[in-house]
Amino acid sequence: MKQMIRLSPAPYLLCIFLALASVSCAATPTTPVTVAEETSASQVQPEQIDDANWSIQAREVLLNALSLTGIRYRYGGNSPETGFDCSGFVRYVYQQAANLSLPHSARAISQLGKTIPKHELKPGDLVFFNTLKSAFSHVGIYIGNNRFIHSPSSGGGVRVEDMQSTYWDKRFNGAQRIDSNQDAAQ
Repeated sequence: MKQMIRLSPAPYLLCIFLALASVSCAATPTTPVTVAEETSASQVQPEQIDDANWSIQAREVLLNALSLTGIRYRYGGNSPETGFDCSGFVRYVYQQAANLSLPHSARAISQLGKTIPKHELKPGDLVFFNTLKSAFSHVGIYIGNNRFIHSPSSGGGVRVEDMQSTYWDKRFNGAQRIDSNQDAAQ
């Protein structure tokens, strides 16, 4: 009798993330590389350090978000056990991955961080949409290649969507970048 071995989903989620970000899984280093290993201290500029920190935070945010794919939608939901609404999903992911406490609504979350033009989106940025005839009424997490992950609506579950689809493209309101060094709690 063959014994079935169950593998952790984490390596698969990393490959999905890397595939969505147009990076080959084969090119992934087996050990983390720090800024100090890549460049000597005299060559490091402040913006490079910020980008490196953002990259680490974004990776944690995306892995956490993708691990929740399929969790059902629930209005006011804020945990995998109860389900998520859009802001509950984003709040949970950022709390778990970046130790940030975000406000309870998409509109309030949209007031945090740095406003990012659509053409400068990076994985981990928050994207906002007008889905209830009200600006900034829906929020998701950008994952790269014009895709975002979110908890969409009643009857649905956490999933990845294409921002270039007609529905999402015409409802896009803007994007914010939340830095773990900011005080996001309100």
